[in-house]
Amino acid sequence: MIYKILGIYFLLINLISFCMMGLDKNKAKRNKWRIPEKSLFCSALLGGSLGAIISMRIFHHKTRHWYFVWGMPFILFVQLVLTVGLYYYFK
Repeated sequence: MIYKILGIYFLLINLISFCMMGLDKNKAKRNKWRIPEKSLFCSALLGGSLGAIISMRIFHHKTRHWYFVWGMPFILFVQLVLTVGLYYYFK
């Protein structure tokens, strides 16, 4: 039951993160209001790092900022290590 809830949560947060990055790219092209970088990183920290990385590649967005290019994969790495660690700890 808990795995199902967590799966749905991570699917949704990654979809949200993906859409936020795409929306920000769209806004950047049109010189409109932008989503703060803090919010993009926050969505990644909440579990949406994979969605952020995929959208960075698809939309070619934030790929010139080293803190996104290295930060998003680092966040994903830490989340994966924590997930595996927690899985084996509670197994």
